[in-house]
This record gives sequence, structure tokens and C-alpha cells, in this order.
Amino acid sequence: MPTRTTVRMTVFSMLLAAGMGVAPATSPAPANAQQMANAQQTAAEPDPAGERLFRACKSCHEAGANAKHKVGPHLDGVIGRIAGSLEDFRYSKAMRAAGEGGLAWSEENLHAYLAKPRDFIPGNRMSYRGMASAEDRTTLITWLANVSAAAPAENPVSEQTSAIPGFSEALLEVEGDPEYGEYLAGECVTCHQPTGHVEGIPSIVGLPRDYFIRSLFEYKNNIRSNEVMKLRVGNLSNEEIAALAAYFGSLEPQ
Repeated sequence: MPTRTTVRMTVFSMLLAAGMGVAPATSPAPANAQQMANAQQTAAEPDPAGERLFRACKSCHEAGANAKHKVGPHLDGVIGRIAGSLEDFRYSKAMRAAGEGGLAWSEENLHAYLAKPRDFIPGNRMSYRGMASAEDRTTLITWLANVSAAAPAENPVSEQTSAIPGFSEALLEVEGDPEYGEYLAGECVTCHQPTGHVEGIPSIVGLPRDYFIRSLFEYKNNIRSNEVMKLRVGNLSNEEIAALAAYFGSLEPQ
């Protein structure tokens, strides 16, 4: 008389013979191509929370396709980059020295820098005071690592200005007088230090000339909202704007 074990084995053999065996739980069905593409797209999409955090940075920096220099350098390719190493941006002496000493922007170093920029590199000219939340820093750095993989603008220093009301392309051809600019800068340096050091106010020393001119025209046309700056630049002539750009562009960040 067959035992229960024998019966179970016989039934199992019959199921296998009939092609009704069940695949092991450790061998899930492979995803189809569409599922894999969707998963890859989701993984590649930047986190919107990181983009929101970057709003605190975007007045001075650009990141992503065709990024250009502003008050600060573009951030494309920043992960792993040696500090102060972009040849077409004029860094402070402190930032250049940090890079010459071997500082690279690993995610760990970016964490420390974003927490307290002035403590991490004393004497650097970034006006941002710091991001206290470690979680926010992680979110921002993860977003930046994704977005900054894009290629910057072919000429990061160049700036298109023709869309600004009252701007004339001929202004970019005007040879500003730096000595006249130094005379005019008397009011500017009450807030913006000629050394390029910062005390909560962004440095304007060594800015790309096109960016400097664009910024002043944006204040004149209420595109930028700082009321003090709008008051200061409202009556500047094209000659005076060119002179100020020449003067501050001639200074070397300290």
C-alpha cells in the first residue's frame, strides 16, 4: 500500500510531466523593455526638492545644459572638480589656494562647504552663509550631481543681452575707462568691497563684463528687484556703465 509521501511524489511527478510545474520564487519574470525604460527615466529625473533648494544658489550660479558664469562660476561638472580650477573664471585667492592644495569637490567636501562656506575656506568670496540642514544638503548635492552632468555653454563668459529693454549691442563694443569707473565706484564700494571680500553682499570684483553690464540694465528695467541697486543705477549712462564694468573687471579678487 503506497504511503502518503509516495502519493505526493507521484502527483508532483505527474504535474511536472504535464508542464504544470511552478517556477521557483527566486526567479521572477524579467521586466520588459518598456518597464526598464520607465525605471531608468525615473532614476534619471532630478528631484524637484533639490531644484527648490537650488533657488538659494541660482542668483549667483547656473547649472545644467549651457550653464554660464554669473557672480559665481557655473556648476556643470562640479562633482569631483578641483576647487578654483576653471580657467575662464576669476576666483578669489583663497579658492585658488584651496585647489592648489588639492581640494576637490567630492560630495563629502561639498557637504562641509555648504554648511559653512566661510569656515570651510576662510577668505573665499561666496556671500551665502550656509545651509544648516544636513538632509537638505544631501538633497541639493544629489540634485546637483544629476543636473551638473550636462555640458556648459561653449563660451561660459559670454552673455546675450539684446532682449533687455534699452540695451544696445553697441554697448559691448564701448571701451570703458577704468579710471572713470573708479571715480564712479565711490557709491558702489560702500557696500561691495573692492577686495572682493563679502559681508553678506555679493562680490562684483572680476565679474564677466557682459554679465556685469546685463545686471545693471536689469536693475534699470526693474527685472531685478533690489530697490537700493535700482536707485543707484537708474540714471547711469551707457558710458558710465561701461566704465564701471571696466573698473571692476580690472580688479583681482583677493
